[in-house]
Amino acid sequence: MQIKNFAIDQSLKELTEHRTVVLPLACYETTINQNVHGYIPLHWHDEIQFVFVIKGEALFQINEEKCVVQEGDGIFLNSGCLHMAEDYNESDCTYICLNVSPHFVLSQELYNTYVYPYIQATNQPYVYLNAKDSWGRNILDLIFKIYLLIKEKLPLYELDVTVQLASIWKSLIIHGFQLEYDQTEIAKSQRMKEMLHWIHQHYHEKIRLEDIAQAGQLSRSECCRYFKRMLKETPMNYVTNHRIHQSLILLQQETSNVTEVAYEVGFNSTSYFIDQFRKIMNMTPLAYKKSKR
Repeated sequence: MQIKNFAIDQSLKELTEHRTVVLPLACYETTINQNVHGYIPLHWHDEIQFVFVIKGEALFQINEEKCVVQEGDGIFLNSGCLHMAEDYNESDCTYICLNVSPHFVLSQELYNTYVYPYIQATNQPYVYLNAKDSWGRNILDLIFKIYLLIKEKLPLYELDVTVQLASIWKSLIIHGFQLEYDQTEIAKSQRMKEMLHWIHQHYHEKIRLEDIAQAGQLSRSECCRYFKRMLKETPMNYVTNHRIHQSLILLQQETSNVTEVAYEVGFNSTSYFIDQFRKIMNMTPLAYKKSKR
């Protein structure tokens, strides 16, 4: 089984370049548990994303909401939304993922009217695509058509992709969107990204709750409320989880040892690192390292 690393920068923005050679989009098949973390970690990107689950079930978290996507259904994830995904019920979930630059959805003349207002809406971080609805089934079928077009690369396939993409977007905005703009929601999302960005920059250092709160220009209590509401955990638990998952990449290096990795990811005690690793990964760091050889 190929283990894949999901690359994000310190602001949690995904680093993967979502494009083919000639098109500013990417369409690929992914199996969630083949990621190095065992799930798709929290991240965001400027691209809009369409997911079509072809096997199993996936649990998505989008901002502070959670949504289980059943096999045969899908989900639309809006631009800039924090999201993560994990396999649900050990179903070995596999899905087709279509990531598209918003500027490629329609021509520039139509972008300001039919794209920009929708990716800026604060009430629509995601839309569930239910195959039982005719419009949902239509979008899912078109996602699969784009997947095949890119895979086969027949003559003029780029033109066919743009036609299918315009049809997807038209169906989505007719059936899935009601536009609202809440400045409080915009500010909340930005503050959350700033705090997570700060953690990802400084996780290897000593971190206090006050530091995280200051990054989001919040009080300690407000900072805790943000994390509880959006991530369902405390700020310091998030720090510990992030440190453990950063250690996974280091532990797979042949020359690394557990003590060095512990200090490199911000723990000041090897025994505490081992204890936390066992709680999160259900095995010791050494056992994990041996399992990846």
